[in-house]
Amino acid sequence: MSERRPDVLNKAFEFQAADDARKAGVYPYFKPFDYNDGPESVIDGKRVTMFGSNNYLGLTTHPKVREAAVAAIARFGTSMTGSRFVNGSMKLHGEFEEKIASFYGRESALVFTTGYQVNLALGSAILGAEDSVAVVDRSVHASIYDGVRLGQAAGGRMVRFRHNSAVSLDRALSKLKPTESALVMTDGVFSAEGDIAKLDELVPVIKKHGARLFVDDAHAFGVIGPRGLGTAHYFGLEDDVDLIGGTFSKSLASVGGYLVGERKVLDYIQHFAPSFMFAASGAPSCIAAAMAAFDVMQEEPWRIDKLRENYTYMRDELSGMGFELSDTESAVIPIYIRDDARTLEFWRTLLEDYSVYTNPFISPGVLPRRSLLRTSYMATHERKHLDRGLEALRSVGKHLGVI
Repeated sequence: MSERRPDVLNKAFEFQAADDARKAGVYPYFKPFDYNDGPESVIDGKRVTMFGSNNYLGLTTHPKVREAAVAAIARFGTSMTGSRFVNGSMKLHGEFEEKIASFYGRESALVFTTGYQVNLALGSAILGAEDSVAVVDRSVHASIYDGVRLGQAAGGRMVRFRHNSAVSLDRALSKLKPTESALVMTDGVFSAEGDIAKLDELVPVIKKHGARLFVDDAHAFGVIGPRGLGTAHYFGLEDDVDLIGGTFSKSLASVGGYLVGERKVLDYIQHFAPSFMFAASGAPSCIAAAMAAFDVMQEEPWRIDKLRENYTYMRDELSGMGFELSDTESAVIPIYIRDDARTLEFWRTLLEDYSVYTNPFISPGVLPRRSLLRTSYMATHERKHLDRGLEALRSVGKHLGVI
């Protein structure tokens, strides 16, 4: 008689939350778009105002970006069908790495297949040893946590500090053993809250304890800092941040990621990070599109200025209406609802009755009583888009008793 044991798939069969939300008409995820052209999109044949995209500079449909992707496919094909480590590196990758490094004024850059992969590689290669400690802001992106877990599996460990608190960071670093080395890890702009890491307060603490600093600038590049250079440059602390990571999937209108820093550090990562060594390289079209967007960002600096004008306008208007916002200073503006059911109803009513698309964040994705609508803005939003959205948010907010 065979031994009976629990079915490893039981957790999947018992999961009901998504089906329940679908039946109730408030399931907000994996919404298929017919078309997405920037400030507006089409869902189920209906045009909607898009307040839920990370296309910050509005470059996904820029003619130069499209043409670069098409030309790369025509010249190089659709894929390198191999990893950077063996047969997947092109001169195109190296050319873009040189451009990124030069833009940041850094010694070296490394291009990855995804932004998520940047943090997996960093965690596994740099933190995967005994006496290596990741000291992590509690609110960092899931990709940083996943990278740290890979490091933990290989002998490293993790401690967390209170969000954006230099005092809590000081306390965490003070408790490390003398033999332990530390990498402090933080988002530059936090993806849900939209606030900026307080590097001006964190850096002196990091220097005091002889730690290193990594900043994930996925939501900061092209958004804050001179020329869109991100968080370190926003504070004038570019010489005090050891490693800066980012993604192509936001301001650079493509798919991929990058890491900048000292050549020896990046060389080590590309030889010891399995997620880099054994993942297929970025497709030629993705690299070419990101490189074209990178060039357009510098050729058309009005986009960064317009983006800042748009999100400042929305932040001030929403605050004036009485919505509870975070301390956001970026293109991400969260509206706190603090109730999961009401958040989903707010999202549904905005979309179905007012044709405004936003992103609902509910538990367990955020802490209980921290549920919110995440709105985000683009350089290509015109005032008519913003005002249309503001009127919808005001109407639904009053109807649901949020304001």
